[in-house]
Amino acid sequence: MKTPTPEKYKKNENSIIVDISVVIPLYNEEESIAELFGWIERVMAEHRFTYEVIFISDGSTDRSWDIISELSRRSPHVRGIKFRRNYGKSPALYCGFRQAQGDVVVTMDADLQDSPDEIPELFRMIKEERYDLVSGYKQKRYDPLSKTLPTKLFNATARKVSGIRNLHDFNCGLKAYRRDVVKNIEVYGEMHRYIPYLAKQAGFSRIGEKVVQHQARKYGESKFMGWNRFVNGYLDLLTLWFLSTFGKKPMHVFGFLGSFMFFIGFLATVVIAIGKIMGLLWITDSPYFYLALTAMVIGTQFFLTGFLGDLISRSSPSRNDYQIEEIINAGAKDGK
Repeated sequence: MKTPTPEKYKKNENSIIVDISVVIPLYNEEESIAELFGWIERVMAEHRFTYEVIFISDGSTDRSWDIISELSRRSPHVRGIKFRRNYGKSPALYCGFRQAQGDVVVTMDADLQDSPDEIPELFRMIKEERYDLVSGYKQKRYDPLSKTLPTKLFNATARKVSGIRNLHDFNCGLKAYRRDVVKNIEVYGEMHRYIPYLAKQAGFSRIGEKVVQHQARKYGESKFMGWNRFVNGYLDLLTLWFLSTFGKKPMHVFGFLGSFMFFIGFLATVVIAIGKIMGLLWITDSPYFYLALTAMVIGTQFFLTGFLGDLISRSSPSRNDYQIEEIINAGAKDGK
């Protein structure tokens, strides 16, 4: 399908400066940065998009920032954010979203596994088909089994919990967003895996998917281990589901659980009292009764502690306070 040129799309906000903002979080990707930017540059020139590319160096210890700085001197389209230390992908995206000035915001990884050739069609789907968010789907992957198997399990769980049935690859780094989406969601912790879910909760329900080309990693090794990512992703998904369901009405669940536990405890006390009066101590004679009771109490305490801790984290004014060492803020107001 031929992608229309951006002249047909009129800007509705004075604050929108360019057609597309490309947000690229990275950690120690010195070999691929220049090649990736050259690829993006060619695609944008071919389709006559106005654009900016925002690189976020997430505490990189190699020459990544030096290369970004050099690119910014050569091109007015390059902007950069440098973290003092490694915070993770979600903080990098959060800061990139705050800086983005484009009508459409595209995210992609810096390892050359995401193809910039997909950008024009993603842009078209946002503008013409009126999607709020379009997520890439790497149908054919070039990752090791230790990464692909956990990813499949994770995506099946995420579809079930989030209710977004049409997405097959929640964690795909290649996504396109309407500007309003990235300005109205808060990505923190490791919630980048669930940006479609966050967008849905914020009222952006038009979420689509596009099959995208996945390339074999050209340089270095993956910075993420598959099974560790699955475990962390599962815990984050559970937290997000619980907070979205009960975060603003915790008494509905805790009141019910507390009442239920009190009722069970009261019945158990009555039974034990009757048993003692009648000389039938068959319940308390078994150590398994105490073990089960202790496990229930400890499990409940752990769950409540985790929930309260996450509520405190969300209420903390410093939850998205990151130490940024340097910002390259080269504008793209008049460049094509």
